[in-house]
Amino acid sequence: MIMRVTIQDVEIAIGDTRIVHGASIELPDGAFVGVIGPNGCGKTTLMRAIYRSLRPAAGTIDIGGQDPWAVPAREAAQRTAVVAQESVVGFEFTVAEVAAMGRIPHKRSFDRESASDRRIVADALCEVGMAEMGDRAFSSLSGGERQRVLIARALVQESKVLILDEPTNHLDVRYQLDVLHRVRGLGITTLAALHDLNLAAAWCDHIYVMHEGRLVASGPPEEALDAELISAVFGVRALAFRHPITGRHQMLFDRADARTGPRRAAAHE
Repeated sequence: MIMRVTIQDVEIAIGDTRIVHGASIELPDGAFVGVIGPNGCGKTTLMRAIYRSLRPAAGTIDIGGQDPWAVPAREAAQRTAVVAQESVVGFEFTVAEVAAMGRIPHKRSFDRESASDRRIVADALCEVGMAEMGDRAFSSLSGGERQRVLIARALVQESKVLILDEPTNHLDVRYQLDVLHRVRGLGITTLAALHDLNLAAAWCDHIYVMHEGRLVASGPPEEALDAELISAVFGVRALAFRHPITGRHQMLFDRADARTGPRRAAAHE
């Protein structure tokens, strides 16, 4: 099934405050698309509209030919999985139980867990390096471990569209790379809000740049992550270069007002 996602002229307000202004995004089937921008620029708000957490004030959202707001929540969840920036899991669930929650959209009331469900959960936990922790209490995990379990829960959902809001938060560098490698290898349509511009450049097919609630640039990483534009949007000095190992577009940053590098302490201070 082709899962192209089209967001057209979406406006989002919270109370009387307009947060997102006329956002339009195209996600080709199977593409990994990133949204970057400073804190408070509207990335998370836009994500929430796509996965039915915040209704847009105007504009349209189309996921595989359907408006997610026009279908039952269960059907929308079968098409779209999400790893939100803030996820609360109540009660004392184990790691395996939290991951297994991803199967809920595929089940009817009172359906029991099947052998196939258990295999899918086990595979997903293995993919995020949590295979040995299935019986651990979710509440006992570190922030990074919890994030990996929540990503496993999204994989277990087996949806055709994946929405990731800061998926690498709390992850050490190994699992940042492992998770993004795994997600890209799924070949499903993915939209990810990312703080780390170099991770976005390394893994995304296409990047949208957001500033003050508006999309101000888009294109392949080497075009969207223009040093002058990034300097203006983030208020830093930026330098673009090619990674010596991967050959991918990458960036270096410094404070906008920095005139020299960091001062070194004198040897005898």
